[in-house]
Amino acid sequence: MPTLTIEPTGDTVEVAEGQNLLDACLRAGIYLPHACGHGLCGTCKVTVLEGEVDHGGASSFALMDFERDEGATLACVATIEGDVTIEADVDDDPDAQRIAVADYVGTVTRREMLTPDILGVWLSVPTGVAFQAGQYVNLTIDGIEGTRAFSIANSPAETGIVELHIRLVPGGKATKHLHEELKVGDEMRFAGPFGHFFVRRSANKPLIFLAGGSGLSSPKSMVLELIEQGYDQQITLFHGARRPHDLHFADLFRRIADENPLFRYVPVVSQAEAQDEWGGETGYVHEAAERHFGGRFAGHQAYLCGPPPMIEAGIGSLMKGRLFEKDIFVEKFATAADAEKSVRSPFFKKL
Repeated sequence: MPTLTIEPTGDTVEVAEGQNLLDACLRAGIYLPHACGHGLCGTCKVTVLEGEVDHGGASSFALMDFERDEGATLACVATIEGDVTIEADVDDDPDAQRIAVADYVGTVTRREMLTPDILGVWLSVPTGVAFQAGQYVNLTIDGIEGTRAFSIANSPAETGIVELHIRLVPGGKATKHLHEELKVGDEMRFAGPFGHFFVRRSANKPLIFLAGGSGLSSPKSMVLELIEQGYDQQITLFHGARRPHDLHFADLFRRIADENPLFRYVPVVSQAEAQDEWGGETGYVHEAAERHFGGRFAGHQAYLCGPPPMIEAGIGSLMKGRLFEKDIFVEKFATAADAEKSVRSPFFKKL
């Protein structure tokens, strides 16, 4: 079996026939930056130092002809032809855990409508699934082409369980199938964990979480783990939704806030109606955060998870309040269609 060597770390990985470089690395616990997974966005670009690769389905826009001539390739679609050495932007963050991606089969033990359009699904996995709070899995859904990414919402301490929050996407075949057809007792195949969205605890700074809708999944996992492990800095969670009944797990976070003086929970409603009798924060998440912190965010770390417009607005507020790239972390999922039309932020190389 041919071998892939990754510089500058010197790690070596065996690569199966037809396996792309990214998959081989992830399944060996080596994280390479990536986004779309379809050869369209260019995030996973690496340099071939020795050996030959097949560029696969790399688009001519994400990997231009002159880049190919200079030895560049896209790890998510490239395969190797014999032993190969590449140079990659391997993030050696001290807080990142090396967890190899693997394939699993889980059994649905519980399903519950958390809001009118968000389904909670709990999968039992007897072998257990190791993951870092903030990571996600790729579900394989029978009869649906490709996979779908969903963040893990439970604490990593809950071994043997994977909790997912699935929003019904208008016109989405996969989420419609899961909402309407998935039953307790069904088996679900998935791979994981994926992603590089995790708390940089070693910085020891107060933390701000901005979550929109079903984007609460990763922050929920992160907050639960931080509380369990006794994190000794202030943690503030802002969760935005349209109406109060869309604020899933509000009771859980209110209880945590009552029991932990270092945790603050700020629910935000953007479209409250008279019958809701809502007396809490209104508007958008980034607006509530500006009011809560007086527009000053310096000295914190921020983690954003939600729809792209929420993330962009949140980044704008945080930067206006003197918090910059090194302390702002976001999680986005990109489909092939998203990648084709996406525009990368001029400020953030990790967006």
